[in-house]
Amino acid sequence: MLKNHNLNHHLSFNITDTILLVDDDPTNLQILEATLEPLNINLAIANNGAEALILAKKINPTLILLDVLMPNMDGYETLEKLKENNYLDHGQVIFMSALHSGENKAKGLKLGAVDYIGKPFVIDEVIVRLKIHLTINRLTKQLKERNAQLYNTNQYLLEAVAEGVYGIDLMGNITFANPAAYELTGYSENELIGSSFHEMHAPKKINKKSYTYKNSPLYQTLSLGRGFKQNEGSFHCTHKNFPVLYSSNPLIKDGKVYGAVIAFQDVSKQHQTFSKLTNALETATKSTEQLRAKNEYLQKEIQPNNATSGIIGNSSQLKQVIESVKKVAPTNTSVLILGESGTGKEGIAGLVHELSSRHEQCLIKVNCGAISPSLIESELFGHEKGSFTGAGKRRIGHFELANGGSIFLDEIGELPLDAQVKILRVLQEQEITRVGSSERPIKINVRIIAATNRNLLKMIKEGKFREDLYYRLNVFPITVPSLKERTDDIPLLAQHFVTQESKKLGKNIQYIEEDSLRLLQKYNWPGNIRELKNIIERATILCQKNYLSIDSEKVLVMNEQSNTPLKEVEKPKKPVNTTEILSLFENEKLYILKVLEYTNGIIGGKNGAARLLDIPTSTLRSRMKKLKIQIKKQVIK
Repeated sequence: MLKNHNLNHHLSFNITDTILLVDDDPTNLQILEATLEPLNINLAIANNGAEALILAKKINPTLILLDVLMPNMDGYETLEKLKENNYLDHGQVIFMSALHSGENKAKGLKLGAVDYIGKPFVIDEVIVRLKIHLTINRLTKQLKERNAQLYNTNQYLLEAVAEGVYGIDLMGNITFANPAAYELTGYSENELIGSSFHEMHAPKKINKKSYTYKNSPLYQTLSLGRGFKQNEGSFHCTHKNFPVLYSSNPLIKDGKVYGAVIAFQDVSKQHQTFSKLTNALETATKSTEQLRAKNEYLQKEIQPNNATSGIIGNSSQLKQVIESVKKVAPTNTSVLILGESGTGKEGIAGLVHELSSRHEQCLIKVNCGAISPSLIESELFGHEKGSFTGAGKRRIGHFELANGGSIFLDEIGELPLDAQVKILRVLQEQEITRVGSSERPIKINVRIIAATNRNLLKMIKEGKFREDLYYRLNVFPITVPSLKERTDDIPLLAQHFVTQESKKLGKNIQYIEEDSLRLLQKYNWPGNIRELKNIIERATILCQKNYLSIDSEKVLVMNEQSNTPLKEVEKPKKPVNTTEILSLFENEKLYILKVLEYTNGIIGGKNGAARLLDIPTSTLRSRMKKLKIQIKKQVIK
């Protein structure tokens, strides 16, 4: 199936170019066809390797975009058969695959492919790569045609030769020049004939160093009868210097050198084309670096997380927050999300991004409190290779990764003042500069969403946060309610976590009993949703039934570090008997013994006491030694 599209596009393609698309997935073919449809180019489509061989023989494509994973005959085998049957001619093959390992790429390149495009497709990358390879193909073809023309020049009169030609005598003087030589150099016949070639042109090497006459190719040709072909350098003329490709060959009669012929061509256009191509490749390389960095970031973000759990619920408080998000999301306004730790601020930031016009681009998440102060600038804005000790390669910063999308600056209140100044500049100028870069600042288009659990106004008074940055960020504040303010949502959140954790553990826990839900709703939740998730996770590990039951004693074990432990629902208070009060040392010892009894003496591992206590196994063993706790039954892991 061959289609000819003659629409204009900002990247022009030659109508004589033909691209063969080979993929067994109709969706991928539709995407590629829609991408290439607006371009001035011929398209052919094959659904498998066998069809590709038939079409390649028939149409002689310029480029073949070849899928790797296909039934019956995969991309590697298809390429081998294309080469075996000489169906490629001047054509080139670019592999397409979701297999991004270096081994797969190396295999494709060894077989003769010129490039490797990853799936899913990035439209701009596909177009740029096609443009580059079609340009390379075209230049290669032109060069071959040019060489063929040069090969046949001896069949024509010198006046018809496009290259400049000089006749040189034994003294190194010019005795003959063809019309092309006058045109290329700008000299007249009177200026050239009888003049010294070396003095007229002062030829230089490709490294721009000048020859002395005695070490020049012409002198060695005249004195030794030695020919030189395809010397690259430059000629000096009165009005210009220009790069040349030239040869110097001796004229020999009766075994003696009596002169030389120099043929040269101006390669300025080739240099310009090469420079443009190099710039295009550098641009493509930079684009690839950004895509690779984005891909690495997204691969990490794809890992399961529960950031969106904070927007599960039907309480009026949560509905108010969501309404605010819906109003601000379609704009480009900066958003400041306020609330206690663990309330789901990251989930709200994600919702702002998803409902915005930037949702097809990345939301880059940055925990400002987790970055070392010495690396903040490098993490946020990137750095150049060698800009500081340990900077072994260029790094794309978070803001550059977020270009076109959004960046979520969590714990913005933890940023030092010097970093706050740079964030303010990004907000004002919409540009960043990599650490160690001598190039112009990089323009970016990024929406900033910030979050904090700190009182920024108080920090401003204390001189710990910049007032101008605060007002830049606080254009549209959203306050996320704590879990104790939205207790109606606890049953939904708890059930969500139970479903999530039971699936992870391979259990079939279907519901939470009513008394346990009331117990959870009575609790103060200083750790908010994050604390609720941890308690449900631990209770799920201990659960042996098809429903979850949480009793106060087990919850006390699971949540021993909480400032406000869970209480039994409606449990009557008893007067305190001071004779029952134990020392902190004794309480800790009894508490650890109780946990060890529950775990049947197991200290480490998945079902061990250290996991329930949420402390390292080595720490628990150290405490046991100090408290003189010895157990008869113990499984060491």
